[in-house]
Amino acid sequence: MFRRPSLSLAEIIWRFTFGAAACVLLGLAALAYLDTLPVTRTDLVMLRTGHPVLVSRAIAHIFHGSALRVALVAAILYAALAILWILVASLGRAATLGELLSHIRQRAHLIRRQWNPGLLGDDTHTGADSTTHLRSLAALNFLRVALGLAACASCTGALILASFASTKTDPHPGLVFFLAAGILFLIWSLWSSLSWFLAAAPIFVVRDGKDALSALVATTALFRKRAGPVIAVGGWFGLTHLILLVGASTVVTFPLAFAGVVPPVLVLGAVVLLTLTYFALVDALYIGRLAGYVAILEAPPLPPPPPPLPIAPIQEPLTSAPELAIIDRTENILCDSSAPLDQQGAEPPNTPDPPEKPEIKNFPSEI
Repeated sequence: MFRRPSLSLAEIIWRFTFGAAACVLLGLAALAYLDTLPVTRTDLVMLRTGHPVLVSRAIAHIFHGSALRVALVAAILYAALAILWILVASLGRAATLGELLSHIRQRAHLIRRQWNPGLLGDDTHTGADSTTHLRSLAALNFLRVALGLAACASCTGALILASFASTKTDPHPGLVFFLAAGILFLIWSLWSSLSWFLAAAPIFVVRDGKDALSALVATTALFRKRAGPVIAVGGWFGLTHLILLVGASTVVTFPLAFAGVVPPVLVLGAVVLLTLTYFALVDALYIGRLAGYVAILEAPPLPPPPPPLPIAPIQEPLTSAPELAIIDRTENILCDSSAPLDQQGAEPPNTPDPPEKPEIKNFPSEI
């Protein structure tokens, strides 16, 4: 993210391209849908009055019977966005992952040369050419689109199923809420888990030239063998994403606080700018997370530990106990007397005898 900001910029560009096209398609679909709604003169008069009751009745009359049109517009729009996502995401992922693999392999090769200066050659090539694995990337993105459609249908079914727990005669809104929340959380957990495998599988497509199914198998093997590093990378980047979401939600409220002071156009522009900044940072985090997964695969093995230092033998003292035993301590050189040498052999001067101890007599046992 910081050494090669061009990769983050490329990720932001292709995702923003899809987002802009999706916004244009949504706007055109909304206009096409509104053109199909019948609006009578009575409805216009009721709308112009501004009375809440009359306006609500006019809106209800306009949208009455338009559910089929909503379903048709949603189906056409989803199909168009799905095709656009498959095309743009395949091209964008092939471009970013190729450069990402090359960069990380170069750094890994430099580390290997630092550990082994005699190493020659360069292993920075990718597994296959970008034109050969676009089909596999398109297949993976198609699976992601199908998974998203299945998740949306499951959420709708969960809401309908939870509503059966409450009736008009015996309402249980709390039970409906907890059932719907639990089922939706289960669907979200399953969707996010499967989506992770589909999002990480392109690494093996670009790295090893695998097809879609083989890339999914390789991704599963990576998670099984290196679960700790993979979870660590996903967890830290997920935590950073959460912090960004909380920060952006807090910062975006500041322009709204000045809605009554500054013109609404400036407030709306500030909100849009902050939202786009948040999305750009999230896209940069996504490329950083992919770099973490690639680094797990391409990281060189740790160098062998250095050999232990030889232990120096313990030197014995110059004089040992047997040698001390054979030394004649009566030699003058070893004498510790402070008297001159000519007086050391003389007898010591006469000293008075110590007083005798008094004799203790044995008293009779009767006493």
